[in-house]
Amino acid sequence: MTKIYYENDADFNLIKNKTIAVIGYGSQGHAHALNLRDSGVKKVIVGLYEGSNSAEKAKESGLEVLPVSNATKEADMIMILLPDEKHKQVYETEIKPYLNKNKILMVAHGFSLHFGQIVPPSDIDVIMVAPKGPGHRLRATYEMGHGIPSLIAIYQNASGKAKDYALAYACGIGSSRAGILETTFREETETDLFGEQAVLCGGLTSLIKAGYETLVEAGYQPEMAYFECLHEVKLIVDLIYEGGLAKMRDSISNTAEYGDYTRGPRVINDDVKIRMKEILKEIQSGQFAKEWVLENQAGQPSFKAIRRMEASLPIEAVGRELRSKMSFLSKGDSKKSCSDKHSAKVKVER
Repeated sequence: MTKIYYENDADFNLIKNKTIAVIGYGSQGHAHALNLRDSGVKKVIVGLYEGSNSAEKAKESGLEVLPVSNATKEADMIMILLPDEKHKQVYETEIKPYLNKNKILMVAHGFSLHFGQIVPPSDIDVIMVAPKGPGHRLRATYEMGHGIPSLIAIYQNASGKAKDYALAYACGIGSSRAGILETTFREETETDLFGEQAVLCGGLTSLIKAGYETLVEAGYQPEMAYFECLHEVKLIVDLIYEGGLAKMRDSISNTAEYGDYTRGPRVINDDVKIRMKEILKEIQSGQFAKEWVLENQAGQPSFKAIRRMEASLPIEAVGRELRSKMSFLSKGDSKKSCSDKHSAKVKVER
C-alpha cells in the first residue's frame, strides 16, 4: 500500500529560513505564497511579468513582487505556477540564466519537464509538489487549520535531500495535515492529463451535453433538461466525494440505484473504454503534448475557436438564466427562505 506522509514525516525547518520565489499569482500561486508566508517561511517573493494584473493583489496581501528574473536571482527555491504553455519561454529567458547548483527548481505539474519543454541543469534539485485541488480551496482549508492532499515527485536529486525538501514544502502549504503521497513525474503527468480529458473535464462535459441534447430533442423543456443533466451533478459528486460510490448509492432512491446498475454500463461501455485507451496512448506517446505545443506556437487558433463555440451552446444560455435566479449561488445574499420568513413571523406573533 502507498505510504502517506504527514506532519511528523516533514521537517519544515529545512525551508523555513530560505527565500522562496513563487512564479505566478493565479489560483495556485496566491495560495502557495500566502500559505508559505503564514507557515513562517523567512521570505516569500512573487515573481511576475512587468504590468501583471496580479501584482497589486500580491502587494495588498503584503508580499514582495519582483520581475521573474530578479525573483529567481534572490531565491533559494523557485516554484513555477504558470500555465503549462508558458513554462518554456519564461524558463528559458528569465529563470534558466540565473540558476546555480544551490537553487531548487519546483513545479506543481510535471507536463513541461516530462515532455521536455524544460531541460534543467543536472546539478540542481528538481521536484514537484502538486496539491490535489484548486488554489482557492488550498488557501481556504489552510486558513481553517486543515489542508488538502498533495503529490510529491523527484525529477533530479542533486543534493541528496530533494525528497526532504519536497515534504517540507508540502508541509509549508498545509498538505501534511491531509496527507502527502509520493509519485513520479511520468505518473502524475500522464494520469492527470488522462483524468482531465477522459473523465473530469472532457468526459463529464460531453456526457452532460449529450444528455441535455437528448432530452431537448425529444421535446422536453430546456430548463428541465438543464436541471436533470447539469445542475444535479454537484449533488451526486458531493456524495461520491464524501463517501465513494457506496455513499452516493445509499443516498439515492432504489429506483435511481437500479437505473445506475442496469443503464449506466449501456452508456459507458467497452467501446468507451477502447476510446479511453486510445486517449491514454496519445498522452503516453507524447502525441497530445506535441499537439498542444504546436497549437500554442500557432497562437491557439483552434483552441480559441472551440472555446467561443462552446460558450455559445444553448445549455450555457439556459444555465445563465436559471442561475441568475438562484440566490443561494451568490455569496452574502441576504434573501430569506420561505422557512426563514415563517419562523420570523411566528416569533413576532408570540
